[in-house]
Amino acid sequence: MTKLERRVVTAAEQTLAKRRSVGPLDVLTAMGWLPPGLLTDWRQGRAPHLEAIAAVSPDRLADALEIFHRWVRAENLNPVEIDYVAAARDRHPLRFTASGSPALERAYRTNWTGSGLTDAQLTRLNKPPDLVVMLQDSTCTGCGQVTGMQVVESGGPICLFCADMDHLVFLPAGDAALTRRAKKASRLSAVVVRFNRSRRRDERRGLLVERAALERAEQECLTDEEARARRRERDRERRSAADEVFQVKLAEEIGRLFPGCPPDRAVEISRHASVRGSGRVGRSAAGQALDPDAVTRAVVALIRHEDTPYDDLLMSGVARDEARERIRAAIDRKLAEWRVCA
Repeated sequence: MTKLERRVVTAAEQTLAKRRSVGPLDVLTAMGWLPPGLLTDWRQGRAPHLEAIAAVSPDRLADALEIFHRWVRAENLNPVEIDYVAAARDRHPLRFTASGSPALERAYRTNWTGSGLTDAQLTRLNKPPDLVVMLQDSTCTGCGQVTGMQVVESGGPICLFCADMDHLVFLPAGDAALTRRAKKASRLSAVVVRFNRSRRRDERRGLLVERAALERAEQECLTDEEARARRRERDRERRSAADEVFQVKLAEEIGRLFPGCPPDRAVEISRHASVRGSGRVGRSAAGQALDPDAVTRAVVALIRHEDTPYDDLLMSGVARDEARERIRAAIDRKLAEWRVCA
């Protein structure tokens, strides 16, 4: 296999094992070729096509797509064509390519599944995305008024009044059970997000639902509050035990790849990289699968912050890319040192 073939196949296998289905978007996202923030713009209809937001050229995307399709044929998977529509009120179809080639568009839309999926699971694959409402002050393209909430539209943002959604009430994020029940009971709902400039991505802030649906959900949550509290505690203990097991495995894999790494440093790396909710490499699909590249990235991250003046360079005003270039040789020396048995 070439390096690209290994990356495509690894991403596809890990996604299929986790979700029992896999599509081109899953693979390209796992490879880092579709930046999350720009992918969100495309899903919300704010980008002309997928090729416009990809981190690589259309030719590289086509190469990865060809490798992916060779893999699915060898795995004897079943095709399921997905209707990709925008998370906008008009639900317009999303485009993948600049050319609009029917064959390429269909290749991107087609996901692949193993055997044994139920009709309900197949239906969920083709479920349309949630409507999205942005938390930001901007001018409505319909009435010209400046409001704090806008519905995403391809022609520009419109206020809730112009979108016929001003009768909905806002439910802040934080209570998963209440949010889930209110959304299920509401005939019309929308996810409310705010753009985080430092992380360069949309972050969920709550939900817009019908008032009657919210009141019904609140009553349901009151009736089983104690049972849910006990279940949360059991889940917390289970997650904690699973995290400890994974940290041990990650530390062992670090020791295998870098036999010269001191054991206490390997434990430090495994704990840091696998903090739940951190978004670090240990929480990624590749990290959970102990992919060698992911493990190496976790090791590099610790060396960068602990064994080089990288943080001092950033604090002194040096740009991130320049700071990384300055410390690259120091990281390479430490990696070479740790690859040799002590």
